[in-house]
Amino acid sequence: MAQGSNTSNRAIVRGAEEQLDRFKYEVASELGLNVPQDGYWGELPARQCGAVGGHMVRRMIEMAEQQLAGGRH
Repeated sequence: MAQGSNTSNRAIVRGAEEQLDRFKYEVASELGLNVPQDGYWGELPARQCGAVGGHMVRRMIEMAEQQLAGGRH
């Protein structure tokens, strides 16, 4: 991490953690990954975890763009 950077891996909006977790499991399921029911993702290769994160970001960007466009597709 860059020196002086003050970022962390937690939700900025209070209460969003649970929704983000649900979203993560939904995306992983859509990608056909064996979703760890115990919450431990350490058994999955980094490539698969990265794919889940990448797809989450793409979908969040898509949702934000739709909101900015007034809900038009």
